Amino acid sequence: MSDGEVNSQGLARRLGPFDATMLVMGGIIGAGIFVNPAEVARHVYDPMWIVGVWVLGGIVALAASFVYAELAARRPEVGGQYAYLRDAYGPMPAFLYGWALLLVIQSGGMAAVAITFARYFNDLAHSGLPDSVIGVSALTLLTLINCFGVRSGSNVQSGLMVLKIAAIAMLVVVGWWLIPEHAIGASERPAISGTSLTAIGAALTPVMFAYGGWQTASFCAGEMRNPQRDLARGLLFGVMGVILLYCLVAFVCVHALGAQGLGASKTPASDVMRLALGSRGATLIALGIAISTLGFLSQGMLTAPRVYFAMAEDGLFFRQVAKVNHITRVPAVAIILQGAAAIAIALSGTYGQILSYVVSVDFIFFGLTGAALFIFRCRDAGRSSSFSAPLHPLSTGLFVVACIVTVVATVINNPVNSLIGYAILAAGVPACLYWQRKNRVASV
Repeated sequence: MSDGEVNSQGLARRLGPFDATMLVMGGIIGAGIFVNPAEVARHVYDPMWIVGVWVLGGIVALAASFVYAELAARRPEVGGQYAYLRDAYGPMPAFLYGWALLLVIQSGGMAAVAITFARYFNDLAHSGLPDSVIGVSALTLLTLINCFGVRSGSNVQSGLMVLKIAAIAMLVVVGWWLIPEHAIGASERPAISGTSLTAIGAALTPVMFAYGGWQTASFCAGEMRNPQRDLARGLLFGVMGVILLYCLVAFVCVHALGAQGLGASKTPASDVMRLALGSRGATLIALGIAISTLGFLSQGMLTAPRVYFAMAEDGLFFRQVAKVNHITRVPAVAIILQGAAAIAIALSGTYGQILSYVVSVDFIFFGLTGAALFIFRCRDAGRSSSFSAPLHPLSTGLFVVACIVTVVATVINNPVNSLIGYAILAAGVPACLYWQRKNRVASV
């Protein structure tokens, strides 16, 4: 390996634009798209609105990709969103983001998805093993793969992402060609009125969550050959690809099941495939969902540890977490830490409850990151960037406002869970002060 392939922190620069695009798409697409169209149909009853809210969510996600692409061009560092928050607001907000990521957001999400993967795996393989054993085994395997190097982790992630796209494409093609259009008759519920803004807002909640995850690709910026170019392109191409896939899935679900049938379905993707191909179709989409969940786990195991690595590099976490293996050139301790945290939550059985804590917390950091672009533009006045967010400040403002609305709506609808999330976040304040004090003492 030449010196030019290793950055100043000892990490190998081995990821290109294709890897970046697959990371973006892999961070967004999990199991939600196979279920969430039904959630949307329970709030809005008109077929055009059922698809329309996915378009609206896609516009917000596209605005987010503009913001993060410019931030990546201006701050091409390991840690991505953590680095943006640190440079814009100082160490405390950045540390709290990493704290929430490790204790709840990323680890809780991975634990929940690991158990989801285990359930689909058991349905397909009839192994008879407990879901927790299969979920923990999957997390352990992905931890080991990523410890072998960023290229091995990225290859597995990209391969699983291609299979995810194939599964979604199969659902779309089969649903469109083999199922006649659902006849919407008198039994259908009436179309939503133009004044039902609350219904649209409620429908946007599962949509926005399904689009979340674009930011995780930025965590690996320091391991991209040309992060200013490759990450920006990956964000734009990846988000646009996801918007296309999500809107097609929503359209096909409405086409095959109708608005009322979709709203009544608990497993819309399986119902569509069963209508088209019988039990064989349901088995095929179950396999696709299992692959999709495994791909999401692979992406999380590859990206999130880079945040803990960056925290340790800044002296805000255990120094061992900043160690880079001299052979594989990856932060192996950080990767093992992420795997252990996800495994612990999966074994505890509390991951579903933990996930409900973090909704408002997660979008606070999204909004702060969007606002950081205004700060950087003021600070860097006169300095050009390799990428500029189109329609800024309109697009950036749209993203920030959407984050604020999501936080407010979540607090109103789930006040207790939101307070628990904020309590977990607040617990990070003394931890950050401890690390800062420790650094001051060490420097004396």
